[in-house]
Amino acid sequence: MAAASAALLAAGLGASAHAAEFSYAEAAKPYKGVSIRVLDEVTPLQEVLAKLVPGFEQETGIKVDYQLLGHMEVINRGQADMLSGRGYFDAVMLHGFQMGQMLEAEALLPIDSLVADKKLSNPNLETADLIERPYKTVAFFGGKQYGFVNWNYNHVYWARADLLNDEGEKAAFKARYGYDLAPAKTLEQLRDIAEFFTRKKGATLAGKPLESDFYGVVFDGVKGSASLFSFVNNILKNYGGDIVDASGKPNFDTPATVAALKLYADLWKFAPPGTAEYSLLDVPTVMGNGIAAQSMAFSDFVLGVDKPGASPFAGKFVYAGIPVKADVDPKFASAEAEPSLVAIGASSKHPEATFLFIQWLTEKKQQEALLNAGQGGVPIRESSWELPVLKASANPTLFKAMKDTLSVAEAKPRMPKYLELSDALSTVVQQVGMGRLTPEQGAAEGQKALVRVCGDKCTL
Repeated sequence: MAAASAALLAAGLGASAHAAEFSYAEAAKPYKGVSIRVLDEVTPLQEVLAKLVPGFEQETGIKVDYQLLGHMEVINRGQADMLSGRGYFDAVMLHGFQMGQMLEAEALLPIDSLVADKKLSNPNLETADLIERPYKTVAFFGGKQYGFVNWNYNHVYWARADLLNDEGEKAAFKARYGYDLAPAKTLEQLRDIAEFFTRKKGATLAGKPLESDFYGVVFDGVKGSASLFSFVNNILKNYGGDIVDASGKPNFDTPATVAALKLYADLWKFAPPGTAEYSLLDVPTVMGNGIAAQSMAFSDFVLGVDKPGASPFAGKFVYAGIPVKADVDPKFASAEAEPSLVAIGASSKHPEATFLFIQWLTEKKQQEALLNAGQGGVPIRESSWELPVLKASANPTLFKAMKDTLSVAEAKPRMPKYLELSDALSTVVQQVGMGRLTPEQGAAEGQKALVRVCGDKCTL
């Protein structure tokens, strides 16, 4: 018994010693002088991160060619390189929606053996601290791990606090709808607020005559995956629906879809006339210009708008989690998000050195430095919510909204034909929004589109 206890104690001390002794400098000695190429997406967050990368190079002796390109360029060039097997890039930032195609093609390197390698794996990485739902749904599939989570893009509810707090508007709203005006907690309230604030040029808004038309809501309505999944994850899932069932079978022609499309079509009545051309990039511009009362938009765009000099309404916004359907079963609560990871390609010429880099990116120390340098950001770790840079923010409702969103956020299902599916289905959903199809027709046509693209099953 004593011998067993001594053995366990020795094992524990050995593990503790390994944890205490681990250093990237030591782990990287066999790879000193190696050069790796990593492709990421250019946003303010990644531009801040790029300034931290030299710290990894100094610590390890590994050279990192950290390249930043636009959204579509990263998708096109990164995927093309991985799918071709060329291996020009050792690692590429992949959005969750890309994972289906990449996994089907076996273009990604599972990192399980690297994680298990005590010479390479950082025992202090504290992956249990990574925000669980986004991390687990983007980085794992089929019993294998393909990375960590590096970017937690997520939607938040975004509204004009100055309008919601105006006494005259509050009184008029209460008289009309029978409840207090406040940031929408339900989709029904979102719809009421959208209707209430939609006004023509010359009408009064917060006691002043409008010089142009004003809209109750703005969202991206252009054809494509971003606008489709804004509808799916912010509205449809909150009604208990989805585009596929648990087995991956097309499941769009349901009562839940019809009800969700009815609300969606209603919101189009209170949105700007150019909604069918609005992309996710246009939404923050409209909110920043002050011609809409509320939106649901990616929080990283908010960071670029709600700051002095970026918008005349900076400091006049309020944020919250995505509104849910009234009396919704909590299990259906959903929010649009795009958890993303830096994945190592199956043809990488330097997988070990690249693994050290993606671990380093994920570390608490680097994440804290990133958030501090960017004066905020979108956390990937639960512990980051307690950092002073977030808690002492000039607008703490934004980070509370991010936290609420990320508690229910998931990566997209593993759909190899995601882009074809999105193109076909977004066309149908847009037609409903524009009033060219009824919700019932949209549900039926959407089902046909899904079956046409992916047959009996849309997921791996």
